[in-house]
Amino acid sequence: MANSWFQFQQFRVNQDRCAMKISTDAVMLGTLAASISTGEILDVGTGTGVIALMLAQRFPEAKVQAVEIDSDAAFQALENFRSNTFSDRMEIWKGRFQDFEPQQNYDLIVSNPPYFPDHLKSSDVQRNMALHTDELSFDDLLGKVIQHLKDDGKFWIILPPRQMQDFQKEAEKHGLFLSIKFTLQDKPGKRIQREICAFSRNQNEVETSAIFIKNEDGTPHESYCKLVRGFLLDFN
Repeated sequence: MANSWFQFQQFRVNQDRCAMKISTDAVMLGTLAASISTGEILDVGTGTGVIALMLAQRFPEAKVQAVEIDSDAAFQALENFRSNTFSDRMEIWKGRFQDFEPQQNYDLIVSNPPYFPDHLKSSDVQRNMALHTDELSFDDLLGKVIQHLKDDGKFWIILPPRQMQDFQKEAEKHGLFLSIKFTLQDKPGKRIQREICAFSRNQNEVETSAIFIKNEDGTPHESYCKLVRGFLLDFN
């Protein structure tokens, strides 16, 4: 059973009321997402608020806004925001992203979204909402992102490779194009588990890099250590 809280170097995240606990996916997106400017940041489907908190730590001048549809998760994320030193730069909006109408556009938008279609659901309604695309399809997500992303902004997302393929095709229909791709593997030679990608309005050559969590002997790989230093305990 996952802990009811997760301690980072500069903040603590409570997660007992959230369906999706803190994972490597969230941490990787939080360490990698960046844009030319980072004054205004939006986290779509914030869950515990961990990605928003990591971005607030990385970009001290940024104002970070988060959106969350689940009431329990939204309230917990708000508590997590208020209990850290970045609280004066963080806000949360509870509701469907499709209904979100901010007063400004964003330099950087991030999302660790649901990606399973409407099948094989559990009896846990909260978990289904976090995992399945019923409440937020790729088309709906992209439609709002393109509406509220600044002209030179970047949209970052993490998905399994198969879903990222589908997402890239859908993104191009909305005028967003792949610009940066990180692949995430447990060890060198193992299958790619996730892709962390940046999309922008410009069609440029795609930058690609690989991240490995562990070396063959099980010790943390340098590509992983470099990213989580300053965030995870024991990675100073």
